[in-house]
Amino acid sequence: MISLRRYIPSDKVSWDKFVEDSKNGTFLHKRDYMEYHSDRFADYSLMAFRDGRLYALLPACSQGHDFVSHAGLTFGGLIMNRKATASDILTLFSSLSVFLKERGFSRMVYSPTPHIYHSLPSEEDLYALFRQGATLSTRKIASAIELSNTLRWRDIRRVGIRKALKEDLYVVQTDDFSQFWKILEENLRNKYDAAPVHSLQEISRLNSIFPDNIRLYVVKKGEREIAGVVMYISRLVAHCQYISADKEGKEAGALDLLFNQLLTHDFKDYKYFDFGTSNEDGGRYLNESLIYQKEGFGARAICYDTYSLSL
Repeated sequence: MISLRRYIPSDKVSWDKFVEDSKNGTFLHKRDYMEYHSDRFADYSLMAFRDGRLYALLPACSQGHDFVSHAGLTFGGLIMNRKATASDILTLFSSLSVFLKERGFSRMVYSPTPHIYHSLPSEEDLYALFRQGATLSTRKIASAIELSNTLRWRDIRRVGIRKALKEDLYVVQTDDFSQFWKILEENLRNKYDAAPVHSLQEISRLNSIFPDNIRLYVVKKGEREIAGVVMYISRLVAHCQYISADKEGKEAGALDLLFNQLLTHDFKDYKYFDFGTSNEDGGRYLNESLIYQKEGFGARAICYDTYSLSL
């Protein structure tokens, strides 16, 4: 028997422990990360039990009549027990549909964790979505490198590294996000009339809670920061959450130097390096110059998908 109930704050310890032991959870699914923006999302996370034992988690929020997993996360979906089976997940999704309909939801929006983040194969939920009649609503293309099986970098990336070294640029890790955030905010404002998803205060607080999972690497010329990347680090994957450089950094090859350092030194023993997506408009527009830069380091495509299921 599969039973479902809503998460409550007293479940925090058992929730976080389950994420750590799961086959497809990451630190993004721990409560301290999920709740940094609790004022923006109405949490509707669920816990699934099989014969009275915690079997799966579903980070989620409610948006009107939509049940969304999860609007405040890059990806989410069902976080599963290492022993989860296809049959049980089919049963769970059948129970989930009934549970949500009874509570007035008319649609489920579901963004599964991409396969490179799985410590064991974990796509039982994708099969269950298919069986339930879900449709693919959004597909974003991301660029990742399998670090044990790399491609040769394009010459333009190597030229950038040499240029950066000639300019005496160097890479450091720092816990002070303030200088980099100014570069990031200015670039997003000028290019997209947008702002970072996280404020400076939010990313600094998250870094203090998850210092091993959220790290900032910057490129300096003298004492001045001219480029940087915020890395989100899970068990198998080093993921670029924010990448930015000022005008001087772009001209001096600062990001080429930075990724050379990360790929060949800091994260060389991880399974994957994920540069993140290169899309706008829910994946319908491809930023070709952005993905060209990532592919120049040998990265190739994986997809970040979102499904819609009418209830």
